[in-house]
Amino acid sequence: MKKIITLSMLFVATALFAQEEPEAPKFTLSGSVDAYYRANFTAPNDENAIAPGSSFANLPGFALGMANVVASYEGEKVGFVADLVFGPRGTDAIFNSPMYGTPYVNADGGVSFAGTGNIINQLYAYWNVSESVKLTLGNFNTFLGYEVISPVANFNYSTSYLFSYGPFSHTGLKADFTLSEDFSLMLGVMNNTDFTEYNATGDYAFGAQLGYSGQFLNVLVDPTFTEFDFTGGFDVSDSFFLGINAAYLVYDAPSDPSFYGVALYPQVGLSDTFTLGLRAEYFSETDFGAGAIGGYDANGDGSVIAATLTGSFAIDNLTIKPEIRLDSASDDAFIDNDLAPTKSLGSFVLAAIYSF
Repeated sequence: MKKIITLSMLFVATALFAQEEPEAPKFTLSGSVDAYYRANFTAPNDENAIAPGSSFANLPGFALGMANVVASYEGEKVGFVADLVFGPRGTDAIFNSPMYGTPYVNADGGVSFAGTGNIINQLYAYWNVSESVKLTLGNFNTFLGYEVISPVANFNYSTSYLFSYGPFSHTGLKADFTLSEDFSLMLGVMNNTDFTEYNATGDYAFGAQLGYSGQFLNVLVDPTFTEFDFTGGFDVSDSFFLGINAAYLVYDAPSDPSFYGVALYPQVGLSDTFTLGLRAEYFSETDFGAGAIGGYDANGDGSVIAATLTGSFAIDNLTIKPEIRLDSASDDAFIDNDLAPTKSLGSFVLAAIYSF
C-alpha cells in the first residue's frame, strides 16, 4: 500500500510540473495572393482609362494585386513578424521606401519609389513585458482607420478615400497597455509617417490610441500634419454588422489645407458562404486638401460621395468579390466616354483573393 501511495504522489507531482512548463514557441507562415478585373461603366477603358482617387484596384482590365507572405514567431515573452509584399498593390503601399527604389513621378506630381528592394510591409519585434504591457519596435501598419493594406482583412476590395490619404505604415516604438477588460491604450513615437526604412528628416511623429470594447479613438501628430480618427463597429444582430470610420486631418501649412470624412460599413450575412456589404463614404477637402478628389471650386474646396456595393463569396480559402462602385463629386473630377469632364464615375471590379 505504501508503494502504491508513493507512486500515486509521484505521478501527481509529475503531472503538475508538466502543466507548469511554458508553451513551446510557435512559428507560422501565412499570406495571400490577389488579382482582379476592373472596368468603367461611364468612362473609357483604353489608354484614357481613369479610376477613383483612392488607392489600389485602379488598373484597367485584368490586373494584379499582390503576393503577401507573413512569417511570425510567437514566444511566451517575445516574438517577431516579417510581412513581405510583392506586386503593384504592395509597391503602392510602401511608396516612401527609397533605400533600394528608383524614383518616379506619380499621378499627382509627387515623387515615389519603386524597386525590387521594396518588399517589406511590416517588420517588427515585440516583448510582452507583463500581462498588461507590450512593447513593439520596428515597422508596423498604421493604427488609424477602418481599412488595411491586405485585401484579406478588408470587406471591400477597392479602398476608401479616408484610408488612401491617411497613413499606411509607421516605423518606431510603441507601447500597448491593457488597462482593464474593456479599456486599452497605445502610445508611440515614430519617424515621419510612411518613412519606413529610416529617419530622413530628424523629426518624429507621436501617436496615441484609446480603445473601449472594440471602439478606438486615435490621434497622430506628425511634423507635417495632425489627424484625429475614430474607428469602430457594432454587431446589430447575429447576421448584421455596422462598421464606422470618421477622420479629420489638417496639414501644417500657411493655408491649413485639410480633409475630413465619414464612412459607414453595413454588412449582412445572407448564407454561410455569401455576405453582402456596402461602404457609404462622404469625403471633403479644403484648400485642395490632399489632392484626392481632383475636382475643386475656386477656393480649392471639393467633396465626393462614394458608394461601393461588394459581394463576398467564400470557397474554402478562396474569396470571390464582385463590386460596383459609384463616385459622385461636387465638381468635375472625372471624364465620360466622350472624354468630356463630368462629376461622376461608375465602375466594376471582380476580385479573387486566396489566403493561406
